[in-house]
Amino acid sequence: MKNIEKTFQIISYLQYPFLLIALFYSFKPIYDRIAFGNMDTYLSCMNNALMFIGIGVSFSALQDSTKTQNNFSKRIWQDKKKGVIALYIITLMAVLSFIGGGVGYYFAVSSVLEEIAVGLLVLGIGLLGLLSVAINMYKYQQSIIK
Repeated sequence: MKNIEKTFQIISYLQYPFLLIALFYSFKPIYDRIAFGNMDTYLSCMNNALMFIGIGVSFSALQDSTKTQNNFSKRIWQDKKKGVIALYIITLMAVLSFIGGGVGYYFAVSSVLEEIAVGLLVLGIGLLGLLSVAINMYKYQQSIIK
């Protein structure tokens, strides 16, 4: 069982390359605007950024929920009030991503807007996985304190 957990822990580090790719797509329209005077890539790059953020956040759901990554996380999850606030924020982000993606896909007038809506849905799925891990981490850290 430990080998499987360790394997998933290692796989969870794939979140970082995906988040770096998302960062690239976030800044690509700015570069295109400065270098080429072209702003046509903004919406497609935003879709790619949303998709890669969602995939990266999904990989973060594979991490060990009994360990915090740093002292900042530890302070949040061990504090009852801050932990609940963090869970509400993640929940709100996931719900808004799903609502935005669903409504956007339904009312989209072009394929680019449909793609952005799908990107929001992928982000929502990733945030849902993150919420699951965050709940487990919060429960575990609260049980340590008691």
